[in-house]
Amino acid sequence: AHRLFTKDKDYIVRNGEIVIIDEFTGRMMPGRRFSEGLHQALEAKEHVQIQPENQTLASITFQNYFRMYGKLAGMTGTAQTEAEEFGNIYGLEVIEVPTNLPVQRLDEHDEVYRTVEEKYRAIVKEIHEARAKGQPILVGTTSIEKSEHLAERLRKDGFTEFQVLNARHHEQEAQIVAQAGKPGAITIATNMAGRGTDIQLGGNADMRIEEELGDMEPGSERDAREKAIREDVAKLKQKALGAGGLYVLATERHESRRIDNQLRGRSGRQGDPGRSKFFLSLQDDLMRIFGSERMDGMLQKLGLKEDEAITHPWINKALEKAQKKVEARNFDIRKNLLKFDDVMNDQRKVVFEQRLDLMDGENLTDTVTEMRHDVVEELVAKRIPENAYPEQWDTLALKEDVRNVLNLDVPVDEWAKEEGIADEEVRERLIKMSDEAAQERAERFGPDVMSYVERSVLLQTLDHLWREQLVNLDHLRSVVGFRGYAQRDPLQEYKQEGFELFQTMLTNLRQAVTAQLMRVELVREAADAPPPQAPQTIGHHLDADTGEDEFQDGEFGDAALLTRVTSERVVAPEDRDPNDPTSWGKVGRNEACPCGSGKKYKHCHGTFA
Repeated sequence: AHRLFTKDKDYIVRNGEIVIIDEFTGRMMPGRRFSEGLHQALEAKEHVQIQPENQTLASITFQNYFRMYGKLAGMTGTAQTEAEEFGNIYGLEVIEVPTNLPVQRLDEHDEVYRTVEEKYRAIVKEIHEARAKGQPILVGTTSIEKSEHLAERLRKDGFTEFQVLNARHHEQEAQIVAQAGKPGAITIATNMAGRGTDIQLGGNADMRIEEELGDMEPGSERDAREKAIREDVAKLKQKALGAGGLYVLATERHESRRIDNQLRGRSGRQGDPGRSKFFLSLQDDLMRIFGSERMDGMLQKLGLKEDEAITHPWINKALEKAQKKVEARNFDIRKNLLKFDDVMNDQRKVVFEQRLDLMDGENLTDTVTEMRHDVVEELVAKRIPENAYPEQWDTLALKEDVRNVLNLDVPVDEWAKEEGIADEEVRERLIKMSDEAAQERAERFGPDVMSYVERSVLLQTLDHLWREQLVNLDHLRSVVGFRGYAQRDPLQEYKQEGFELFQTMLTNLRQAVTAQLMRVELVREAADAPPPQAPQTIGHHLDADTGEDEFQDGEFGDAALLTRVTSERVVAPEDRDPNDPTSWGKVGRNEACPCGSGKKYKHCHGTFA
């Protein structure tokens, strides 16, 4: 956060929040946050309120999102540099369409200076010369910080009429771009003005009419004013054309040739004349990465004086080669990311298809019943080994599992003592008992209510578990790379463990849905019910010498015990001890109180619970 991420380049502070800036477009990305605590570190660095980490509800890569369409096609002015990626990932061939009119733009060779200071001096001098002959100038920079630094230099040099277009002033983008083609206009912009923007020479007549005439009533006077404005714009266009058209002056090469080509493409549109030139220094990011120190020493030996530039086609080719290396590396990263996302994509398809089925399905009872039967199979298989004798069965654990998941109290230990009992028979008995309990609940609720409850429980549980699965896969993805040290393929390991996590998620889904539906109860509130009271809290005091709870057997003894009876487990009436409320388990409000008073539970001990 302190070293690698720079304010006004990678992010800006706006309204007390850290807003990410897109590296390629130069635009703000509100709502997006860095993960792994990086965003919080940036918030701490800039002394703004630290927000909690976002939880991912759903995720998909752009590649997999686009591949969901049946047919894919696109049109852009800069596809040729990315032709290999379009072919490999989307199976799309790139076809170059000739321009409507011949391109008259003059793309000059790059000028390379030894230091950034020399480069900026040359840029200011070039702007002076172009301005003097009335040529409109678009100065392209790579960050907000650099655009504002250049603007400050122009102010010190006596320039007053120029516009700065970056993410900080993006609200005025349309107005700034509309007038950037006027003769002598100077516009300093980040990448955002280098993308898909038609800068019209002489200015944009329609926007000028809107700005100058505004709410003026329609009529002969307005028509005359409009005509005058259009004639003036036409004259200004001829003046700009005479000066050589729009001059795109770039202050740095981007990692991607595509971004540089987009910036060049602002000039010389529709057969208009224009020119473009890149001013570079050996201290620029791209030049530093690819051996500028060696070149600096070489230039000094050749006797390159201060404020002198070196210009040669070889330098252009060397820079293009460096950009190709960076692009190839970024392409490999995206390709590798896609391979990992394909694993998640298979799971995503299954979950989303199931979710759509749940939303569209008229009757989900069959789905719920199938889940319940699968849960019984899983519980029995877990506690009763295949071909094992009844003496080897883990009956206590199975009884507890059935109580927790199916909300049934079954004498599994008694069944195990029966002559000739087999695991298949235990399975069938549990399925029958669970079906009867579910049927009884469905009859009490009615078909409409039960259908609503089933759909709600299924959707909420699926969404919750899918969110957890995304977090688990994210954690797995962040550590699986270390498997490479053990000579294992991280991708294969990710596939295998991701599949195991998915199987676990489906098992948890079946068990969670079954457990909730076997416990759900309707609570009907009285029309004039009093506002809910806060539950009674009980103070406890432990004796310092004995460690005993002084309130355990005191005035609140019974109430203290009853406040702990919140378990949902079902206990058979014969197993309840009238004197021990903790042994009663779940008691229906209208049942007779297990204490033996003869009153309903809600009018007896139920008033405390």
